[in-house]
Amino acid sequence: MSLYEIHNMSVSIGGKRLVEEVSLTVEKGRCTALIGASGSGKSLTCLSPFGLTAGTVSGSIILDGIDLAGGGSVAIRDARRRLAGFVFQQPLTALTPHLTVGAQLQEATMQVGAARPSRRALARQLEKVGLSRADERLDQFPHRLSGGERQRVMIAAAIAHGPKLLVADEPTSALDASLRGEIMVLLDQLRAEQGLGLLLVSHDLASVAGHADQLVVMEQGRVVESGPAGAVIANPGEDYTKRLIAATPRLNEPRPELSRPGDILLETRALGVAFSRPGWRRGKMVALADASIMLRQGESLAIVGGSGSGKSTLGRAIAGIGPVTEGEILWEGAMLPERGKRSLAMRRLIQPVFQDPVASLDPQWGVEDIVTEPLRSLCPELTSADRHERSRQILADVELTHDYSTRLPASLSGGQAQRVAIARAIIASPRLLVLDEATSALDPVAGSEILRLLHRLQGEYGLSLLFITHDIAAARRLCHRIAVMEEGRIVDTGPMQDVLDHPRHPTTRKLIAAS
Repeated sequence: MSLYEIHNMSVSIGGKRLVEEVSLTVEKGRCTALIGASGSGKSLTCLSPFGLTAGTVSGSIILDGIDLAGGGSVAIRDARRRLAGFVFQQPLTALTPHLTVGAQLQEATMQVGAARPSRRALARQLEKVGLSRADERLDQFPHRLSGGERQRVMIAAAIAHGPKLLVADEPTSALDASLRGEIMVLLDQLRAEQGLGLLLVSHDLASVAGHADQLVVMEQGRVVESGPAGAVIANPGEDYTKRLIAATPRLNEPRPELSRPGDILLETRALGVAFSRPGWRRGKMVALADASIMLRQGESLAIVGGSGSGKSTLGRAIAGIGPVTEGEILWEGAMLPERGKRSLAMRRLIQPVFQDPVASLDPQWGVEDIVTEPLRSLCPELTSADRHERSRQILADVELTHDYSTRLPASLSGGQAQRVAIARAIIASPRLLVLDEATSALDPVAGSEILRLLHRLQGEYGLSLLFITHDIAAARRLCHRIAVMEEGRIVDTGPMQDVLDHPRHPTTRKLIAAS
């Protein structure tokens, strides 16, 4: 008998069937991967059997001999606690914000009755998933970590109690390219050593090809293709599978046609950011040191690096939403003051787009209120009618119809939510967008569409783009130049193709190899 078996499972919410007649198996020590675009039903398929969605489940679901479909809520909770571990897609919302990393890891370890682990044992769990300065991380809160670091904490917590089945909903989507491979290797080791079965939801087809045993492709709640992973990816039989594979960025693609940059718009000179160490420790933790970049009007600059390399810290400093300890930021040759000292006209110049498209939107506001929010503070002279008309125009610019204006963020897919976030960023007519991992949480199709949208908007609005990412292949589709970061410093920079052809630093070579 397989470790985990699903036969003819359907999931309904509010009387509407969203997943239909799905069947799959996960063997001990093996990996079954679900892939598909946003809204295809992948997450509902992997989470609903464990009572983690609002869906009503029908069909046959067996985990280690336990009938989850017919066992009731008590049996589901017990199986979920003892037999399964979960890695959720958004670690910032999945981790408890007021508990330290150490407290959350300790809770996960003890959930099935294990003794209280020592501090050194907790640190080893973090080291096992690739976190540096593990002992220091135990005292930090989730908001002090980068997106990739938070995801690694989630993985450590999910395997802390020794489950038989790991359900991983996009576990590597927020991680840099090199770390994705390392995490997948770690999961391979766990499967080999512990007989751990893995149900993996992913849009990272490169990772799936090298690590998954079985592949299940979903579209609109149905399985459209399944089989051995290598065979399906090498010879896809369905057009939908072919589109997913084609949308994945690759470094051997033809060079994109990019606009010609203008005069220098933004410069940073020896920019530095340091934070006080948490807890009883004294001194400062340097997150950014001696960062000097230059960006021209209409140009796209990729800031590329691993998790915790300082790329988001640099972007937040430039956007005025993060601290600056030392150095200068120049705008068209003039000093740009701190955020609190900038005029309304200055604050309109630079607008951010954040990593998590859903979490960055107010869950209780409609799309029109979200998109027009910057106008209320940055353009107070506009009337309500003006804001409404501007919202209608901007939604059309990001390829959303007007009927989206009343929808709530919870009803949007990841790609739709990111379009709303981009609309909010450009509605006040900025000249520079700071895009912090704008495509990392999206499936290949949605991510490719967002890159295409940004390329078009750049041409129409004359925007400059600071594109922060860990994916060099995605950056190559959009960016003129690249700056590679490691441990808070810029270690390699230059025109995109020159750096790819002649990388000067080991970090650059490692990121290129991982892509």
